[in-house]
Formats: sequence, structure tokens, C-alpha cells
Amino acid sequence: MIGTWSRVGAFVVAAGVARAAYGALRRRDDPRWRRENHAGRSVDLYAGPATALGAAVGIASAAKWGSTRQEAGGGPAAFAVLAAGACGAYDDVKGDHRRGFRAHLGALREGEVTSGTVKLLGIGAAGLVAGALLKERPVDKVLAGVVIAGTAHFVNLVDVAPGRAGLTVLGLAAPGLLRGTLAAAPMAAAPMGAAIALLAEDLGERTMLGDTGAHALGAAVGSAIAAGNGRFGLAVHAAALIAATAYGDQVSTLARSPM
Repeated sequence: MIGTWSRVGAFVVAAGVARAAYGALRRRDDPRWRRENHAGRSVDLYAGPATALGAAVGIASAAKWGSTRQEAGGGPAAFAVLAAGACGAYDDVKGDHRRGFRAHLGALREGEVTSGTVKLLGIGAAGLVAGALLKERPVDKVLAGVVIAGTAHFVNLVDVAPGRAGLTVLGLAAPGLLRGTLAAAPMAAAPMGAAIALLAEDLGERTMLGDTGAHALGAAVGSAIAAGNGRFGLAVHAAALIAATAYGDQVSTLARSPM
């Protein structure tokens, strides 16, 4: 029964906080948080910080209905979500035209620290910190960090159309919600609640998650995967994420390159 209440609680809290935060942010109407989408419509990026906050609070609140294990895992996961969201927000506001890891790392070799580099290194570091706190053995700590950071980047990579990132989060988190451990299930429930809360607005092209929301929700799902898997599962997820991210980054870079 505790497991059920922790899932429900994390989901409801995350959805409620995301909706409330979105409403508050929309009243600000800051031009820095508006973009033209693929169809040329002006949309806001407020779904990003709203879902990041919702997911983090939802994960942290799960300890109220759960156990010591949930409380111990909730802190690192919430940290990873907020850190990933902050790095994504920096890129949303300060980002430039360059796309793909190679472009940003190439600029770093020349002495320029781009917003993409800040995002790549910042989310990677946050993932490793969270992974180190979630797991006990050194190898597991590293693998968990790769899974958390890799999932954050993967969700952002698929965010190429309205609702795509949110639907990806729901698909990735659903197994953890239904079959996850006592510690992992609330971590899966929280990003699902936050994503669903604003999915209609995202699909309706009134808002978008941007890098802020995609990275934050991805980090939340990655934390759930890390908490719910042993070494073999972590290794499989890490390998799949590295391969998918490398392939997707290459495709994304080629698609944006001039012919």
C-alpha cells in the first residue's frame, strides 16, 4: 500500500506543481522565453521550468508517503532534475546556432565555452553526482551517472515536434511506474505527472518544453531507471543510450547542415 500511495502522491504533486508554476510564469510574459516553433507560431517556453520544478518536487515529496529508501534516493534524483533543468535553461536563453556535441566540443578546443558545452558538462557532472549517491559500488555509481545524464540528453534529442519529448517521457517512465521498486517507482511517477499536466498545451502548440523541460524530465526518468536496476540493467541502458544519442546527434547535425 505504501508503494501505491508513493506513486500516486508523486504523480499528483508533480502535476499540480507544474500546472501552478506554468500559470505563474505565463503571467510574466518574458520575451526571452518565447520562440517561433517549426510552424512559425510564437510559443512560450514556460512548460520547461514548470515541468522541471514539478518533477523535482514530486520526487522529493514521495518520501512523505514512502520509506527511508525513497527519501535517500529522492534527494539525489531531485538534484539531478534541477541541475539538468538549470543547464537547459541556460541554453534556452543563451544558446547559439551551433548544433551537435561535436560542434560545441570543437568550440571548446578553440577556447570558447558555448552554452551547449555548459549543458553537456553540467548535466554530465550532475548525473555522476546523483549516480554516486544512488549506488554503493564504484562501477554502479558511474553507470548510474551515465544513465541519468544520457537519458536527459536523449529526451532532449527527440524533442523535434510538439509533444514528442513529453510522449517519450511517458513511454520511458511507464515500465518503472508499473513494475519499479519501492524507491524507483515514485521517480518514474513524478516526471509522468509533470509531463501530462502540460501535454495538451504542448501538443496544441501553445508552449514547448525546450531544453529546460526535456533535460529535466529526462534526468528524472534516468534516475528512476538507475534506482531500479542492478549492474547488468544499468550497463544495457547505458550502452543503448550512448548509441542512440551518438546516432541521433549525427542525424540532427546533418539535418541542420547547409547542403
